[in-house]
Amino acid sequence: MAKSNTELVALFLVLPSIFFYFCIMQVKDFDSSRELPVMEYFYTIQGEGFHSGRAAFFIRLAGCDVGCVWCDVKESWDPQLHPLVSIVTLVNLAKESNCGFVVITGGEPAMYNISSLTSALKAADIEIAIETSGCYTLQGAVDWYTFSPKKFKAPCEEAYSKANELKVVIAHPSDFEWAKTHAEKVSPTCKLYVQPEWSKQERFLSNVIDFVKENPSWRISLQTHKFMQIP
Repeated sequence: MAKSNTELVALFLVLPSIFFYFCIMQVKDFDSSRELPVMEYFYTIQGEGFHSGRAAFFIRLAGCDVGCVWCDVKESWDPQLHPLVSIVTLVNLAKESNCGFVVITGGEPAMYNISSLTSALKAADIEIAIETSGCYTLQGAVDWYTFSPKKFKAPCEEAYSKANELKVVIAHPSDFEWAKTHAEKVSPTCKLYVQPEWSKQERFLSNVIDFVKENPSWRISLQTHKFMQIP
């Protein structure tokens, strides 16, 4: 019997979680107080959101079960494809950058206990930002919490109270109203951003401009690092 559209959509939404479950089960056990699965780390310029234009050392953790169809780092999803890197190494590399600002991203970094990493970074007097979908309770202390909710997996309530910045990627006309529903739940001091999805920027940039003009509490975020052709 053919599956209904509802059943097909439901199956599509759970596939990333199933995929991640089998991937993570194959990753050798590790102690998150000592090491974490890392896809890459690099010193660059933050290209998005509130800290756009700022020098930053990025730590991209491997592993994600959110499954955004427009994700530009799908190679980060499977943690078994990437090495475990010691927290000592990560902190030393961040210190060597001499910028005093680290962005922890992914993948979905909040799916791991990063408290040892954040504690070590703070001990080195390094400011910490995290970019997360908000799907997991954060285990670790950060200075800046960028909450970028996704339709593919619902965020936890904690994300709304922790968010210093709400960044909604616009890939469909319905995303504007969806963004507003999330904005109603965050703190009044939370910075609000809409960001056109890179591959659809020509289609949605004018809509994003109109939206911000009509809703001046919002700001536009562009992936400026891609214009500059840097990581």
